[in-house]
Amino acid sequence: MANPGMFKNIRVYWIAFVVYWGIILFGYDTGVAGAVVGSSFFQQSFGLLDESGKLNKKKSDEISSNVVSVLQAGAFFGALGSAPISGELAPAPTPARTPPSILIAPLAKIGRRSTLMLFSAIFLIGAVPPSADRFPLLQILTVVANGGSKGLSEIYAGRVIIGLGIGGISAVSPAYVSECSPKEVRGRITGLFQIFVATGVALSYWVNYGIQVTQQPGPVYWRIPFGLQLVPAGIMCLGLFTLKESPRWLASVGRAEEALHNLAYLRREPPTSDAVLHEFAEIEAAIQEEQEARAGLGWKEAFFGKGNFIRFVIAFTIFMLQQWGGQNAINYYSPQIFAQLGYVNRKSSLLATGVYGLVKLGATSLFIFFGVDWLGRKPSFIISAYGMGVCWFIIGALLKTHPVPPGTANAPSTPPASSQAMAAVIYIFVIFYSMGWGPLPWVYCADIFPTRTRHYGLAVASASQWLFNFMLTKLTLQIQTALGYKFFFMFGTINILGLGTFSLLIPETKGRSLEDMDVIFGAVSAEKRAKDIERQQKALDEGGPAAAAVPVHASGDDRDRESASDARASQEKV
Repeated sequence: MANPGMFKNIRVYWIAFVVYWGIILFGYDTGVAGAVVGSSFFQQSFGLLDESGKLNKKKSDEISSNVVSVLQAGAFFGALGSAPISGELAPAPTPARTPPSILIAPLAKIGRRSTLMLFSAIFLIGAVPPSADRFPLLQILTVVANGGSKGLSEIYAGRVIIGLGIGGISAVSPAYVSECSPKEVRGRITGLFQIFVATGVALSYWVNYGIQVTQQPGPVYWRIPFGLQLVPAGIMCLGLFTLKESPRWLASVGRAEEALHNLAYLRREPPTSDAVLHEFAEIEAAIQEEQEARAGLGWKEAFFGKGNFIRFVIAFTIFMLQQWGGQNAINYYSPQIFAQLGYVNRKSSLLATGVYGLVKLGATSLFIFFGVDWLGRKPSFIISAYGMGVCWFIIGALLKTHPVPPGTANAPSTPPASSQAMAAVIYIFVIFYSMGWGPLPWVYCADIFPTRTRHYGLAVASASQWLFNFMLTKLTLQIQTALGYKFFFMFGTINILGLGTFSLLIPETKGRSLEDMDVIFGAVSAEKRAKDIERQQKALDEGGPAAAAVPVHASGDDRDRESASDARASQEKV
C-alpha cells in the first residue's frame, strides 16, 4: 500500500516546489505595487503632489489603482488564453471521431508543463526593469500604452505583460500539480499554492520596508521591488526542465504508455505495481466515460454537459466571493488600510504590513500541512467565512467608536492603543482567511473538474479571480474614502451572508480521487464507475496500458455499449 508520507511523494512535492515559484510572483505582485505607489518619492516623481506640496488625493487614488489593476487586466486574459494551450477540449482522435480543428490542434498538444514554460517566458519579458532606452520592446509598448508620463507608461506596459504571464501560470499550475498528486495528500500539495502566494506577499512587504529604511529616496523605490521579480521567474523557468508531464493529461490525449510510466515515476513504484495499475485504470475509466458521453460534442458540452455546468458555476462563484471577502483590499493597499486605522507614520504602516504578511504566511503553512486533509474542505470554508465576518465587524465598530484623527508622515511611530487593537484583529482575520478562503478555492477547483475540462474549469476560476480582483483594486480606495468605518461593515456582511451561505451548500471532496468527482456531481453513477474500473483493470492485466487505452466505440445507449463490450470479450475467449 502506498505510503502517503512526504518522502514517498517527494517527486510530487518537487513539482509543486518548481511550479509554485511562479505563484510567488502572484503573491509578490499582489503586495509590491501598493507600497511603491504610496511612497513619497513616487508621488513626487509622477506629479501626485499639488503646487503646495500636498498630496492630490484624487489623482493619487487614480494612479495607485491603475498601477495595481492593469496587472489584473492582463492576468484575466492570460488565464482565459491558457485553456486552449494547456490541453485539448475535444476528445482524442479515434476511428469514429474526427480530430480537433487544424487551428486548435497544435496548441492543444502542448500540455501543462510546456504551457507553464510559455507563460513564464511572457512574464520575464514584462518583468524587465522599466528603462525603455535599453529595452526596445518596452519602448514600443510605451507608445501603445501612451496615457501618462513616459515612466508611468513603461510601468503600465510591463505590468500588463506580467499579468498575462501570471494569469496563465495561476490557471495551469493548480491543474498540473493536482493531476500529479495522490488523493491522500492532494489537498496539502495543491494547497502549497497559497503558501507560495503568502510567501510572495510577505516578501514584497519586507522588501518595501527594507528599501524605505535603508535607501535614500530615488528611483530605487520602485526599480528594485519591480526588478526582483526576475529571480523567481528565472528559477521556475529552469526548474520546469526537470519535470515530467501530467500522467492524466497524457492519458487524455491517448499517450497511455507514457502516462503509466510517468504515474509510476511520481508514485516511486514500478509500472507493474498493483497500486499504480489501479490508479491508472481509474484514470482511463474516467477518460473513456467522458469520451463516450461527449461523442460528437464540443465547446458547448464542456460547459453544459451532464455534471459540468454546476462545476463551472462553483468555480466562478467561489473566486468572486473570495475577492469580495475583503482580504485583497488589505493585500494591495495594506499601508493605506493601516494608515486609516491609525498607523499614519510611513514606517509604522509598512512595519505593520510586514507583520501582517508573516502572520498570513505562518497561518497558511500550519493549515496546509496539518489542517486541510484532516479538517476537510467544507468545515474549513464555514469556519473561515464566519470568523472573517466577525473580525470585519469588530474593526468597523472600533473605528466608529475610536475614530483616527488626520495624520502626517511626521506622526509618532507608536500608534494609539485603539489602532493597535484594530491591527490585532486584522491579524486574527488573516488567520481565519488562511485556514479556509485563502488556500481552499484553488484546492477545491483543482479537485472538482474532470481531466478533459480541468484546464477550462481552472481557466474560468482563475479568470473570475482576476476579473473581480481588477474590480476590487479599481474601487477599493474610492470605497474606503467614501464609506470610512462602514467599509469594514460592508465586508463583514459579504463574508457572513455570501461566503458563509455558499460554504454550507458545496459538497465535501476530502479524501476522494479526482475521478470520484464525476460521481459526486452526477456525471456518472457509482455503479457504472465501479464497472468501468473493473473492466480497465482487466484490460491492463491482459494487454497492458495500450489495451486499456482503447475506447469503447459504439452508438446508441449504454445497453448497446455494454453489448459491444461483451461481444469483444467473447471474441477474445475464442
